[in-house]
Amino acid sequence: MPDTSPATPDFHAHIRSELDAIRSAGLFKRERVIGTPQGPVVRTTDGRELINLCANNYLGLSSHPRVLEAAHEALRTHGYGMSSVRFICGTQDIHQALEQRLARFLGTEDAILYAAAFDANGGLFEPLLGEADAIISDELNHASIIDGIRLCKAQLWRYRHNDMADLARCLQEADAKGARFKLVFTDGVFSMDGTIAQLDVMRTLCDRHGALLGIDECHASGFMGATGRGTHEHRGIFGRVDIITGTLGKALGGASGGFTAARREVVELLRQRSRPYLFSNTLAPSIAGASIAVLDMLEGSTALRDQLEMNTHWFRQAISDAGFEIKPGTHPIVPIMVYDAVKAQALSARLLELGVYAVGFFYPVVPKGQARIRVQLSAVHQREQLEAAVQAFAQAGRELGLVR
Repeated sequence: MPDTSPATPDFHAHIRSELDAIRSAGLFKRERVIGTPQGPVVRTTDGRELINLCANNYLGLSSHPRVLEAAHEALRTHGYGMSSVRFICGTQDIHQALEQRLARFLGTEDAILYAAAFDANGGLFEPLLGEADAIISDELNHASIIDGIRLCKAQLWRYRHNDMADLARCLQEADAKGARFKLVFTDGVFSMDGTIAQLDVMRTLCDRHGALLGIDECHASGFMGATGRGTHEHRGIFGRVDIITGTLGKALGGASGGFTAARREVVELLRQRSRPYLFSNTLAPSIAGASIAVLDMLEGSTALRDQLEMNTHWFRQAISDAGFEIKPGTHPIVPIMVYDAVKAQALSARLLELGVYAVGFFYPVVPKGQARIRVQLSAVHQREQLEAAVQAFAQAGRELGLVR
């Protein structure tokens, strides 16, 4: 492609230099291409069959026959795509039905769909809060929350991760500055650590200071809590969270799409003013139809979340017994700490050779010096697959000097 301006050669030389620096630091991310549906085992396009330990497919629904059947049926009855945004001619009965079902499942009055969960957070804060208000955010909140807050003119406080005393300090400071409305917002489960937010304590603090409580449930909806409603059910405050954002792209089917659930008037204002909702194409009908089927399954039985819980408990104990340091917890996100980015890359590469697909994470996804392999368990992992994965970790760990 020909250069289009005198600045073009210098610009692209700069970009190449940036990429070279990423490679030399051992931080370059390479995409591995799979040629099969998502599942406990996948096959790469070069023919390798791998135990898959890095998908957000917590309940194994990404390729479940009932989900596929519902998607096919919605495709047949409602078409491939809407070619429109919701307020023009992009709203079908199944979109409204899904919103109503999500609200019921999550314990709120209403819900609104987005093309992506990133958009749900990106379009949340600016329509609801202004300069007179305060947002109080966990310092390790997801990038989508951070970017959404940047678009809002509200005053911002960040509290130390999962530190309730520091959250109380921020609330007190916001009170002292005369904030009109205060919104405390946190990940329900933090994606890199598996930390579960202390929502019961947070609700008490919010009530004491007259603040709203909001949570991002991307790594919780469908399997956290006794019936899978989420972190708020897990912490005993179901129905007492003011705003819930989340995704259809993880446990709830694994495709794409996001949502915000809240009081009816909050959702209605988002329909009027939330820019990602107003200016993005409508969620595909097949995803809406399949997501309704997912909620049918989850409301009918807890078998999948129960199996996920058992798999998680077994793997956490087994990988610890193999000599690896993991972040403590009970969530199916299991961070296996390596600390060094290059070693994390080497461990991931060796695991791939041994038939295990597990990805290394390092700066800027996690703080410098906190590199890790993030394992994610699924309800459809069989015990023999998990046993083989632990054996591969142990062999690779010994070869690389990470365990004895």
